[in-house]
Amino acid sequence: MDIVGLGVDICEIDRMERALSRHRTLRERVFTPEERAYCDGKARPAESYAGRFAAREAVIKALGGYRGKGWQDISVTRAPSGAPAILLAGNAKLRADMLGASQVLITFTHERTFAVAFAMAVSG
Repeated sequence: MDIVGLGVDICEIDRMERALSRHRTLRERVFTPEERAYCDGKARPAESYAGRFAAREAVIKALGGYRGKGWQDISVTRAPSGAPAILLAGNAKLRADMLGASQVLITFTHERTFAVAFAMAVSG
């Protein structure tokens, strides 16, 4: 397994909370139905949304950026073990394929005020 790219991002949870309340279509534009169901089921949805937003940004960085970004081209799902996993589609998938990345590994954490995500694109 070779590392193709790394990315990290941080998202302020209160900022995500404000954005969700001000921009009514943000949930639908950025997050997949699976992500919305997961986040909206939590006691503090903005915390989970912030983690997933940071994950998207970290993945974009791990892929070295790319043109034609679609927010839902990168989504957080769950592996059978329950661990978070990244699903790529559209231009994100094309970029990963171009780099030879067979998978993007993700980890993220929430703290009282911030969510941080770290992504690693790997081949093999």
